[in-house]
Parts: sequence; C-alpha cells; structure tokens
Amino acid sequence: MFPEYRPRRMRQNPVFRALVRETTLSADHLIYPLFVKGGKKVKEEISSMPGVFRISVDMLAAEAKECMELGINSVILFGLPDKKDPMGSQAHAKDGIIQRAVRELKNKAPGMNVITDVCLCEYTDHGHCGVIINKQVDNDSTLEILAKTALSHVEAGADMVAPSDMMDGRVAEIRGILDENNHHNIPIMSYAVKYASAFYGPFREAADGAPQFGDRCGYQMDPANVREAFREATLDLEEGADILMVKPAVAYLDIISKLRDEFDLPIAAYHVSGEYAMIKAAAANGWIDGDKVMHETLLSIRRAGADIILTYSAKDCARYLRGLCS
Repeated sequence: MFPEYRPRRMRQNPVFRALVRETTLSADHLIYPLFVKGGKKVKEEISSMPGVFRISVDMLAAEAKECMELGINSVILFGLPDKKDPMGSQAHAKDGIIQRAVRELKNKAPGMNVITDVCLCEYTDHGHCGVIINKQVDNDSTLEILAKTALSHVEAGADMVAPSDMMDGRVAEIRGILDENNHHNIPIMSYAVKYASAFYGPFREAADGAPQFGDRCGYQMDPANVREAFREATLDLEEGADILMVKPAVAYLDIISKLRDEFDLPIAAYHVSGEYAMIKAAAANGWIDGDKVMHETLLSIRRAGADIILTYSAKDCARYLRGLCS
C-alpha cells in the first residue's frame, strides 16, 4: 500500500524523535569566551554583543562557577591590557592581564578548563597580530613573541593554548618552546582555518583590537578559498596541533564538513561575534525566537562536523538545553 515507507512514524512522539536523533548538542561541546580587563568589580556590557561583558580579574571566579553549574567546563580568555606598545610586550608579561586571570581561575575555580587565546592584536598599539616592519606584519619575527606568550600562559597555569594569529609556522614554534620547558602534555587548539571575515566586527569592539591601518587580509584567509583550508589544516597538524579550528562557523559550514571528512583530529568551530550579534538583534526586534534560533544554529555547526563550539551563547544554550522540550 502506498506509501511503502512513512518517515513520519519516527517523528510522532518525543521518545521516538530522541531515539533516532542523529546529532547531539550539550554543554560538554561548548567553550565560553571571556574578556578580561584591569580594575576591580568591573562588569561592562559590550553594546554590540548583548549579554556579553568585559570583566575584571576579581569577577572571574564567580563567572567560572556559574558556567560550571550550567555544565560548561571550558573557557577561553581574551585580555585587554592596561597599556599597549608596538611589540605587544604585555602579551607575555608575567603580571599581564591573562597571566593574572589564569592564576585567579586555577586558584579559585580549579575545576575549570582554562584555554588562552595566543595573539598580539589586543596588545599592540597598531592593532595587528604581529610585529610591523616596513608597514607589513613580519611573520618570522612575530613567532618568537607568540611562543613566549604561549609559554607565559602555561607557566601561569593554562590548560591549553589557542594561537589565532595566522602566522606561518606558529604551531611548530609554540610546540617547540612548550616541549623544551617540559610542558609536553599541554595541547594546542590551532585557529587553523581563520578567514578574513566581516563577521568579527563586534569582537573588535569588545577586545579593543581593530587594526589602526590596513586590514588583516595579508595573513587571514580569503573567504573565497576552500582548497587552501586543507593546506592550512595539514600544516598545523604536521606542526603538532591537537585540535583544528574553523573560524567563523556558520558562514563556513561547508569548510567544517570538508575538514571533518579529511581529518581525524577534533574539529572546533568559532561561532563568532557577528553571528551571535545578528541573532540577538533579530530577537530584540521580535523577528525570531532567539533561543530557538540560537539552538538550531549551534546544532547546525555540530551537524556539519564540529566536535567543539566556541560561542558567546554558551550559557544561554546550556540554560535552554536544561528546559528543552522535544
């Protein structure tokens, strides 16, 4: 009798739907980004990213404990230093903002997995991700500073480092300095495939890291390129990366999927500030159900093949999942 097969049979109740669900999303898959700055009792909402704040070091423990209560056990830290210079020297200062933040979290929230972003753009007065020579970002002279920065984060207690600068060879340089200093067990989550995207706008406000001249197209990837993503990911794998990241996520689901098919390393994806802000803005105008769209968006990233999602929606998502009705 027509039809011979009725797919709706397995959709008719919540138990059936859960039983055959192909993709899962839980708080275990999420990393929550935190912006840290100096001062005391600081909690400043970022205007273009509603619900996301710049917070001072003394507020970190409470934030971490709230995350852990929601089942989010990993954060990634971005620092806003008190002063900047052409070489980004505060990035690797022993008493730098990230170094203080890591020590605070490991002391007061020891169960939290602390990841640090390794880059110079927040620390240089020109806003670029490396050393400027002849008005260009000089790749090789930047590597030593990035490596020193990663080592300083690990010596402060970081559990993982995540280089986001897109300098050629930086994973090998970081792996080398960590191993030389007996930090063989510290993993590297590489921003392996990071595009020169227009979706980063709100982040640059949040981290005060916009370039003061030019742009980052000379080191971040061309959004039109697919094959180049495989070259970048392969290089980072060969240099010692433990996790490969694609950034942004939603506009590059095809890249996530292709890398998932090609590599057996864990794949991370960064649901970036602009992607987050668009959902928040549409929800604020009543055009969409923000929680449901957020959940569907993160689920699409998982469905594309990401094992890990970095997202400003992590806490919202964890709360939503606890009350989710199928």
